[in-house]
Amino acid sequence: MDESAFNQTYFRPSCSPVLNLRVKTSDLFNPYSEKTYDQIQVPATLTRTPEETILNYFSILREADNTIERRSCGSIGYARTPYPLAYNFLSKKYQKKRSYEEYLHLFAGIGHINLIKLARLSKENQDVRFFYEMETIEAFEGNDAEYFGYSYGFIQLTQEQTGYRISDMNRMKEDFLCAPYHGWSHNAEAVVEVKYGNWCKLVNHIYPTIKSGYAKNIPFHGNDGADYYIVFFTLTNGTDVEIAQYRKVGNEGWKQIQIKPEEKSLTEKNDS
Repeated sequence: MDESAFNQTYFRPSCSPVLNLRVKTSDLFNPYSEKTYDQIQVPATLTRTPEETILNYFSILREADNTIERRSCGSIGYARTPYPLAYNFLSKKYQKKRSYEEYLHLFAGIGHINLIKLARLSKENQDVRFFYEMETIEAFEGNDAEYFGYSYGFIQLTQEQTGYRISDMNRMKEDFLCAPYHGWSHNAEAVVEVKYGNWCKLVNHIYPTIKSGYAKNIPFHGNDGADYYIVFFTLTNGTDVEIAQYRKVGNEGWKQIQIKPEEKSLTEKNDS
């Protein structure tokens, strides 16, 4: 690959479609404008399935703005009105771990959120897990400048009496400078070759990459006679993030596994 084209993969902004467009009018927010978070109940129609819960949750956050102290033009969208409603998309157990004040602080400086990637990672209806990526418009503190930010993470959902709720969630910010200058660990094909080949001594032969949208499957035949494929998702900054590992022996079906190449590498370094 041409080096300049390779670097542009990481510098290029997102062209992904926006997924969180469920909220079209102010009708949803009007009943909650004068209420605190502990006076709100999420309508059951918004949390009937795991997918609906996440899409409605991010649609509500899309209308929120927590940059009021950082801008001179006033509030954006519905200001902080959506946050108490969004907080009630968290499970009761998760709310005990994260207070409303802590939750609100997570969005400090964020004036707009676009959900641009969402993928379900488990088939079960209880303790469902998703991958997500979002695009944010953020404001520098003490500066009129604004910028696009990108982050990704995993969301866990559980079923409660009134619908599905978020039981755990993490967020990792994307970097647009490390990848072009520190290449292999951000590229799926290179990761398989280095981590599963050089570190684990597991790779016998790597097959061509299978791409579908932002998903990459890297299949390979192992030195143990089994077949493997590693699933990666490509982020907006061009980085490939490892999502899952699968193994198959002979005519058996694919089974999800968990290999930790980093531990194998550390073991070898300690033994040398």
